[in-house]
Amino acid sequence: QVQLVESGGGLVQAGGSLRLSCAASGSIFSINTMGWYRQAPGKQRELVATITSGGSTNYADSVKGRFTISRDNAKNTVYLQVNSLKPEDTAVYYCRGTSIGDDYWGQGTPVTVSS
Repeated sequence: QVQLVESGGGLVQAGGSLRLSCAASGSIFSINTMGWYRQAPGKQRELVATITSGGSTNYADSVKGRFTISRDNAKNTVYLQVNSLKPEDTAVYYCRGTSIGDDYWGQGTPVTVSS
């Protein structure tokens, strides 16, 4: 089993920045890819960014150039640096870990961007 705990969300003005963290514990050796997803009120959950165990990254077009995903293997933590925030970035941000046959989610951390 893998446990994922997000932190770092909050209320920020448009144009501001936050750093979201996802701490993983448990059988983390099985995880191939870590990712950040978000779900805005009344909308479906969507991909924000992913990073593989080899360090390859992928971003949604809406966040390219503003968000950066990274990982610290020594700390078993994945980060999402979010810059130049817009009101439409308001959502609950979830961490996800995937491996062959398994799929893990954190409880989410809310981000609210005021205009």
